[in-house]
Amino acid sequence: MTIILWTTVVLLGAAILVGLFRVATAPDPASRAVVGDLVFFSGIGVIVLIGLVNSSAAAVDAALIASVLGILATVALARILTKGRR
Repeated sequence: MTIILWTTVVLLGAAILVGLFRVATAPDPASRAVVGDLVFFSGIGVIVLIGLVNSSAAAVDAALIASVLGILATVALARILTKGRR
């Protein structure tokens, strides 16, 4: 089980690195926002998996709080990019 968790951490780390490269080369702000969300939530996934490996309930709780804040930030950024239009 531990090998599967560490393999997943490595894959999420690779997704973060590719996402950071894509943020630097994205053509417009909306693409950067989407890739930024990918990087953020992949980072949360890494925190959760490391918390599972170490049997840390605090890491999972921190990831839950960060997820809620990430969703709120995504909604706020969408409102900014659309200039408040619905």
